Amino acid sequence: MKIEDFVDYAMKTGANYADARIVNRSGEISSVWDGNIEEQIHNRSYGYGIRILFHGAWGFAASNDFSKWKEVVLSAMKVAQASLKRQKEPVCLAPVPVIRDHYRTPQKIDVHTVSLNERLDLLLEADHSMASVPGITQRKSTMGVYSTDILFASSEGSFIEQNLVACGAGTVAYASNGSDTAFRSYPASFQGDYSSAGYEHILGLNLIEGSKRFAQQAVELLSAKRCKSGKKTVILDSSMLTLMVHESIGHALESDRVLGSEASYAGTSFATPEKLADYHCGSEQVTITSDPTLPGGLASYGYDDEGYPACRTVLIDHGILVGYLTGRETAAKLKLPLTAAMRADGWQRFPLIRITNVNLEPGDSSLAKMISEVDDGFYMETVKTYSIDDKRLNFQFAPEIAWEIKNGKIGSMVKNVRYSGMTLEFWNSCDAVANRDEWHLWGIPVCGKGEPGQVVMVGHGTAPARFQNVSVLGD
Repeated sequence: MKIEDFVDYAMKTGANYADARIVNRSGEISSVWDGNIEEQIHNRSYGYGIRILFHGAWGFAASNDFSKWKEVVLSAMKVAQASLKRQKEPVCLAPVPVIRDHYRTPQKIDVHTVSLNERLDLLLEADHSMASVPGITQRKSTMGVYSTDILFASSEGSFIEQNLVACGAGTVAYASNGSDTAFRSYPASFQGDYSSAGYEHILGLNLIEGSKRFAQQAVELLSAKRCKSGKKTVILDSSMLTLMVHESIGHALESDRVLGSEASYAGTSFATPEKLADYHCGSEQVTITSDPTLPGGLASYGYDDEGYPACRTVLIDHGILVGYLTGRETAAKLKLPLTAAMRADGWQRFPLIRITNVNLEPGDSSLAKMISEVDDGFYMETVKTYSIDDKRLNFQFAPEIAWEIKNGKIGSMVKNVRYSGMTLEFWNSCDAVANRDEWHLWGIPVCGKGEPGQVVMVGHGTAPARFQNVSVLGD
């Protein structure tokens, strides 16, 4: 039995198109809490999914029992036939090239050659460095290593094998003085920083020294002052911008949201199709791209789960909306290029349009230059909390830490700061973005979407950026 047999049998049952994926995924998550190994989780998932298009209606079925593959194909056909009865308009697919290829994540240090003991030792050292800071009351260190093997075949003749690897780590230090608490996440929130790379990425995070420095900041936050509310100039660090790009732009430009077919889980989008090519989503400083070809991007791969080659696509060009994240179905409907954005959370899920490496392209400024040009404002780092409405328009974000900017210089540390606004006004107020030297490609291992829910890994390349007349909220 070969994967081509799944597709051939589907076509014999009357399908107009079929593809199949065999996915073997494994992951190891290690964590240390206050000097003790808190958990060591190893999981593995292995199975296959069949997708069928029958007279313009989709059908899908999946199983981890390879002896029943014919029954699974027939189940997918039954779903397609049932869907046809409710189909309002037939699905059309944008053309794709026939691909026969093998892609593998580049690694300098193969993660599979690094022992569990060595990984745990690094987490324990990071924990020890945080514990050495007076005032730290709790510490947590986490590391994840993931491998995914995907075999894809389609009735159009594509046959693609991919071996994908991802890893990353992060720490959190908590401080308390009895009446107040504070924390700092290194090198970023959401479990740290992840990459499609080998163990060299984790070694490059400098967990031991970085975790201690952020732990010291957590203690300093306890005595930091509070700020007054008002309209201010705000500079966001690179990690803070990842979630701004993710929530207000990345999800908003997924074409299924744009077309209204993704709504119940996390809303639709303000960026509806009639606005394409003539809509100011940001200032001249704002160019947004999708690029799953970037080395080390957590959403970097050779091909998406429809077999389309990874490619760089401009979504917002100097503030103008010019594209969306697409799959074969939505690209055909919108008459737009494919962006290799269709991905599934394993073999048992139907592929959805997902955020790839969606990036704020670097500008020509620098953090130091931007600060020097501000008379009265704030510099903010690391996402603490956030909220955004179901059209991706109204938002409120809070950093873990911030500093006043007075007369072109960094001033006092402040705590419990928030800022709010509307997506279009916010991005149109961007008047400077730091250059390539300060641009970093962050990896976020948990992005949810769909019903039933699917979780995939995403990436965001960002550099510090400055925004004018932002509503800053204090306690």
